[in-house]
Amino acid sequence: MRELGRRSEAASHPYKAATPAPRISVPATKPLEHAPLALIDKVGRREEVVAACDGARALGVHPGMAATHARALVSDLDFRPAEPQADAALLDRLALLAVRRWSPIAAVSPSDGLWIDLAGCEHLHGGEERFCRRLIAFCRRAGFTARVAVADTPGAAHALARYGRGDLIRAEPGATASALAPLPIVALRLAPSALSAARRFGFETVADLLPVARGPLARRLGLPAITRLDQALGAVAEPITPREDADVPLVERRLLEPIGTAEAIEQVMGDLLRDLAGVLQERGLGARALRLTGLRVDGTEQVVAVGTSRPTREVPHLLRLLKLKIERIDPGMGLEQFWLVAPHTELLDAVDLGAVLAGETLVRDSARLVDVIAGRIGPRAVFRVAPVESHVPERAVARSDPNETPGPWPKWPRPIRLFARPEPLARVMALMPDQPPRRFEWRGKTYKIVAGDGPERVHGEWWRRDAEVWAVRDYYRVEDDAGGRYWVFRRGDGFEEDTGDLSWWMHGVFG
Repeated sequence: MRELGRRSEAASHPYKAATPAPRISVPATKPLEHAPLALIDKVGRREEVVAACDGARALGVHPGMAATHARALVSDLDFRPAEPQADAALLDRLALLAVRRWSPIAAVSPSDGLWIDLAGCEHLHGGEERFCRRLIAFCRRAGFTARVAVADTPGAAHALARYGRGDLIRAEPGATASALAPLPIVALRLAPSALSAARRFGFETVADLLPVARGPLARRLGLPAITRLDQALGAVAEPITPREDADVPLVERRLLEPIGTAEAIEQVMGDLLRDLAGVLQERGLGARALRLTGLRVDGTEQVVAVGTSRPTREVPHLLRLLKLKIERIDPGMGLEQFWLVAPHTELLDAVDLGAVLAGETLVRDSARLVDVIAGRIGPRAVFRVAPVESHVPERAVARSDPNETPGPWPKWPRPIRLFARPEPLARVMALMPDQPPRRFEWRGKTYKIVAGDGPERVHGEWWRRDAEVWAVRDYYRVEDDAGGRYWVFRRGDGFEEDTGDLSWWMHGVFG
């Protein structure tokens, strides 16, 4: 029978036996190493369970349950008093560790978690996903169970980490709304009054709130609930107040009047560096990185950073590096406050001046030149080539620290310019199996060879991959009629097909 679009159904008999609740099957796991553990705390006038381990949850104990009920349910339950102050102190220590090792912006988030801002530093850890997996592994080694979420906003990351599916959740950039849609509205950190109002109006998930106009929604749930929703979606900013490391050397200058010229900024840089050098000297440290922050009149910040290849606290050298960054500072209407921080420091002992006082020749330190060049063209562009124990030419060299002296080089003749990837040769004329080529084409030009030396046979490294078990290269040093000298090789020994396809390649140029 249908009336006004509704269907009426007969009510169940009041004295009929109730249908037994479905039994929840718990998958078999390894035996617990300890008794089920639950933390209790006084909530109002009674004691409640505020946290429970996986074993206790499997036995039916959950947060919010009365402590007496939990004791009656599980006789051998290990009850311990909750220590919120100790938990807060531990989270603060983890936030400090995150500031020192992972990101300069990290803070304790609500509900026992951490916020880590990866903007601009994710490439230092191999990308967002790799960093998150390493973070989960770190927490596992420390004895914690962690859930990590990456999103465009702190509110979205907070919601996905606690109510999403999986231990690692990564919301694609620009897809925050679709990632939050299936989550319950409690994920938005709403007040209890807003949650009860949402249940009364039939709002269960975030997707139910998205199509509703902000005005009617604010009248139903309150303005703070709308602010939380906009913060999660990115419409309203939610800045993170980072955890400050008190041990990081920091100096500050507050100016009487705003400044905006390069000469005035240089003067402030010198004053800050002299103050910072005194702090570093007292602690026996040297700076490996400096971060200068200037606060403009309009409230925005201008940040520049420099790095050094070795720990130092020499003011002239550090000032020279900072002066290279002055052009990147936009003073706007003026800068009125400056901070200079050394986020990365290392121990720096006293310098031995015995050789200088004795009149002996002192070898100049190349670290200063490396720092200046790296400040102009980037730290990745300055490196030194070091030998590697490998017979394969492209694997026999590697980039190393420009301040470190490389080991001895092998005595094999090698070209000055070695290509990262060999380039193919065309129309090669050579007498098989051991003679060098007499003619070939490379980069659209024909080369006629008048002299050659070789072959130098190089076998593949079979322990790396199966394709190199029988691989062979025969290298030749050849000279053309114009005086150019080249390093070419042929794949294969000329007898066995498994050793190579007999193709010719250019691998380097002499002189």
